[in-house]
Amino acid sequence: MKRILLIEDNEELRENTTDILSIAGYSVITADNGKTGMAMILEHKPDLVICDIMMPVLDGFGVLHLMQQHEEVKDTPFIFLTAKTERADFRKGMSMGADDYITKPFSGTELWDAIESRLKKAAIKNQQFPPNLQGLNKLMYEVTGKESLKALAEGRNIDKYKKKQPIYLEGNHPSRLFFVQKGKVKTCKSNDLGKELVIDVFSEGDFLGYTALLEGSVYKDSAVAIEESEIAVIPLKDFEELLHNNHEVALQFIRMLAKNVATREQQLLGLAYNSLRKKVAEAILNLHKKYNSESQPPFSVKISRENLANIAGTATESLIRTLSDFRDEKLIDIKEGVVIILDEKKLANMLY
Repeated sequence: MKRILLIEDNEELRENTTDILSIAGYSVITADNGKTGMAMILEHKPDLVICDIMMPVLDGFGVLHLMQQHEEVKDTPFIFLTAKTERADFRKGMSMGADDYITKPFSGTELWDAIESRLKKAAIKNQQFPPNLQGLNKLMYEVTGKESLKALAEGRNIDKYKKKQPIYLEGNHPSRLFFVQKGKVKTCKSNDLGKELVIDVFSEGDFLGYTALLEGSVYKDSAVAIEESEIAVIPLKDFEELLHNNHEVALQFIRMLAKNVATREQQLLGLAYNSLRKKVAEAILNLHKKYNSESQPPFSVKISRENLANIAGTATESLIRTLSDFRDEKLIDIKEGVVIILDEKKLANMLY
């Protein structure tokens, strides 16, 4: 049962509102002023706060301000309840972090709908979604009741790319979002001498090109097919419409992107300081974890030596020598160009 704290100095309204909330199945605790209400927020950690603005001792704005100073309650859904209808008060409350604003008099249905909406959005906000297409589809379903992103991709143009064919190039302006329907794609950067560094590898179910879309900037890397691939193309305006219409979707999407950024920062740190053996072991294990997480051992990594070397941040010749050493040590096997992991534990131990 969700617990709601009602802070209201008018006794009659406080009792009537408590009855309305109790009918809907909520557990209700009350306070008759902002100071008492703030103490109850810290003590009881309610799932949602409904608070009047004009109150003695401490007004509603003060309660909301104090909540923002406490990490454990600052994200609690907060609804203002007030007889004042001036636009300035509405804007002030929302700018301070209030989630909604209900004007007296109100109906029970109006109050229930506002609470249900805020509790649902808070639940979605607290969920963790994997940073891939499946995670985003799950998020869309939680928010809209349907797999919006999957539906967004259906019926779109499917472009086919040959091996080594570019999908987008560094420095170009983005105009679409890409989904890998089939095949594998790498994102990479090259220096003035033509030395390439693979930033990431994408396969079926992954989306790419989103960072530049969200930043409103040019592509910071290039995307190239590393095998025959089929890519669904979604126009920028449709992607922006999806984000603009669903604030929680946009927020969760950004959080998923942040996870990807953290992973890449760790990758770049490894490229800068790891030994050759550690770089190669990490590249093999990262590819395995990304694309073979549900398969049974022995695990295999199918990728060209050139691309694997670029992911590891080393020369192809050095990579080949290291793979040969790993094979002699029975850490891996190599059959028809495919790297087969024989001892994942020992490979992982190199990373520590």
